[in-house]
Amino acid sequence: MPSILNADLHCHSVVSDGTLTPEALAERAAANGVELWALTDHDEIGGQHRAIAAARAHGMKYLTGAEISVTFAGETVHIVGLGFDPDDAGLRAGLLATRGGRGVRAQEMSEGLAKVGILGAYEGALRFVGNPELISRTHFARFLVESGVCKDTPEVFRKYLTEGKPGYVPHRWATLKDAVHWITEAGGIAVVAHPGRYNFTANEEHALFTEFQAHGGRAIEVVTGSHAPAEYVEYAEKAIEYGFAASRGSDFHSPDESHMDLGKLPWLPGTLTPVWELLEDRIQ
Repeated sequence: MPSILNADLHCHSVVSDGTLTPEALAERAAANGVELWALTDHDEIGGQHRAIAAARAHGMKYLTGAEISVTFAGETVHIVGLGFDPDDAGLRAGLLATRGGRGVRAQEMSEGLAKVGILGAYEGALRFVGNPELISRTHFARFLVESGVCKDTPEVFRKYLTEGKPGYVPHRWATLKDAVHWITEAGGIAVVAHPGRYNFTANEEHALFTEFQAHGGRAIEVVTGSHAPAEYVEYAEKAIEYGFAASRGSDFHSPDESHMDLGKLPWLPGTLTPVWELLEDRIQ
């Protein structure tokens, strides 16, 4: 695959916390000129076979994908897996275990919101959930916007769903080691998603990258809808410094909520090794 390629290797469907089906995402991606696509739902690969078929129907190349929630240094970090076997038993079992705590956490979030007068949040959030196993803060945010409590989802997170706020409940996710091993043992490559989004010190970020690399992680997202343009440059330099391949993905969730549309990102800097060059034999 060429280095200059309209690849979008990070987006979400109704199988996790997006608002479009895998088929609708494929149609939108193709219309926006995407040549290589991956659906990366949170902790779930149930949409992969639908996404593969939809990509083929629209003439796009496809890489299997998932975004795994990891706890590292007290923060939630996301690790994208690309190019794995979607039927791998170990990966499926690991993701099932990771999803397991979401239901209890959601009930506790609802209880916290009820204490400040926001009633029925769990039931309200469920109306926005395509997969009840994957109920998340995003679904609560959509309910609070719909019910008029806040004007948009950033306001919801700022007032109610971040640490120290009434609806925040921490959750212990997978370990970094487990997530990377599930991906690599299923034949894929692990990628640190949107590294500029985490509230890490320089030392903590160095620890993340070195531990990730030690477990077999091989790439980071450089150009992503979750990065500001200055961070494209910063993480291009980090990719070179650590010897990582570079990934590119919009992190698209919804036409109404996302900062970046599918396929509309700037190109990866030409000095980098695109992650898809490491996955040519896994592209479908």
